[in-house]
Amino acid sequence: MAKVLNWISVEKKIGNSGLTLFTPIDLKHILDVSKISVQFFLTRYTKKGAIIKLRRGLYTLSGSIPSEFEIANALIHPSYISLTFALAYYHIIPEMTYVVTSITTRATYNFEILNREFRYHKIKKPAFTGYIPEKIGGKTILIAEKEKALVDYLYFVSRKVYTGNSRLNISSLSKKKIYQYAQLFNSTNLEDMIKELYA
Repeated sequence: MAKVLNWISVEKKIGNSGLTLFTPIDLKHILDVSKISVQFFLTRYTKKGAIIKLRRGLYTLSGSIPSEFEIANALIHPSYISLTFALAYYHIIPEMTYVVTSITTRATYNFEILNREFRYHKIKKPAFTGYIPEKIGGKTILIAEKEKALVDYLYFVSRKVYTGNSRLNISSLSKKKIYQYAQLFNSTNLEDMIKELYA
C-alpha cells in the first residue's frame, strides 16, 4: 500500500535538499518512500498546481520556479546555453530573446514551458565544447564562452537556420579563440563568414 505523503513535510524536505528541479527518483531518495507513493504524490499535487511538470520525469515546485538558465540545462543532457540567448546575456547582441537557445549532441528539439520556448540545436561531438560553468542566480549553469556562443550562432546562420545580425558587438572577443572554435565545425561557409566579420 502506498504511503500518503504530507505536503508541508515534503515541501520542507525538498527545500532542505537544495533541489529546485527534481525527478521521481530524487523524491524517492529524499523522502525514503516507495516509487508508487512518489507517483501518487506527484499526480495529486501536479493536479492541484503545487507542482509543475516541465517534461516527462522532471518537476519543480510552483512556489520556487528556477531560472530559465537552470531549466534549459536540465531539460536535455548533455547541453549548454548558447546562440542568441547567450549572445544577449553577454550583450554581444542588443536584443533580449524570448527563446532560450542551447546546443546539444542529441536531436534538435523544442519545448514550450512556462510561456517560454526552449530550443535545442544538434552539433557534432567534436564541436561540443567551449562551454563553462557560470554562477547565475546562485546556481552553476553550463553556458558557452562568448566566442563559442558567437561561433555556434554563425554556424547556424551559415546553414540558414538563423538570420544574421548586423549589430554584433565583437570588440571584447578573442579573434584567436573564434577561429579555433570555427575549425571544429570544418565548414568553409562558417570560416568565410568569420573572415567577413573581421574584414
